Amino acid sequence: MKLKDRVAIVTGTSPNIGGGIAEGLAAEGAAIVAVDANPANAKDCAAYIKGSGGRAIGVACDVTDEAQVKAAVEAAIAAFGKVDILVNNAAFFNRKGVLDMPFDEWNKQTGVILGGAFLFTKYVAKAMIGKGGVIINIISTAGHQGEPGNIAYSTSKCGLLNFTRSAAMELVGHGIRVNSLTPTATDPMESYDRAQRWGRKVTKPNERPAGFEIYRRRVPMQKLPSPSDYGRAAAFLASEDAAMITGTDLRVDAGAVARYWPWDPGADRKK
Repeated sequence: MKLKDRVAIVTGTSPNIGGGIAEGLAAEGAAIVAVDANPANAKDCAAYIKGSGGRAIGVACDVTDEAQVKAAVEAAIAAFGKVDILVNNAAFFNRKGVLDMPFDEWNKQTGVILGGAFLFTKYVAKAMIGKGGVIINIISTAGHQGEPGNIAYSTSKCGLLNFTRSAAMELVGHGIRVNSLTPTATDPMESYDRAQRWGRKVTKPNERPAGFEIYRRRVPMQKLPSPSDYGRAAAFLASEDAAMITGTDLRVDAGAVARYWPWDPGADRKK
């Protein structure tokens, strides 16, 4: 139990990446504060962890609202007495490019991804001073590469990389480690299972949706990560096993970012 007696706030706790990370931290003994703008995501994530013998609460919160963020951190401390771990995962997709994205949509998306991470880091770090702690920012391979037609998401995720480094340097003197974790296109099958375990009426397809096949073929490992892969990586970064790691990005991307751009790993495997 790497995280026994630790308390973790996870933002963006849908049954996909955030839910997988929350469950991964809980499996290592952490109490979970599941935060989401959708109250059902926060409630269902927390209820499942509690029903599995863990400790958890769900908190509905707009991560761009400073008063709500402050209240969410206070709720975590009221429930569990402290905050040891923060995972900034809240995000949403709006696949538009620089030519067709309205400015208000740009502000909304960058506000959730970058602004939400800023606000939660600010208030959680203040609560961690004198005690130490760990902050983990969730990036994306889109934050490392130039993806067309996804301008606000890609820019925000790239910004989180340097936010991680800057916050790590600012907070290191307080015993607070700040790192980031980079997922890539994620196998959706586990997310269907998780939604069903959470009591949702979801029909799981017999096989991975066809749209994910191109992503699988393009990663060197020829297999897409699942949310539980990210959960185990986050548990490592949050644990004493990573005590000397700060300001670093851990890529759990099946080799996607490291791949030399003209190489087609899928074609190579057929030879």
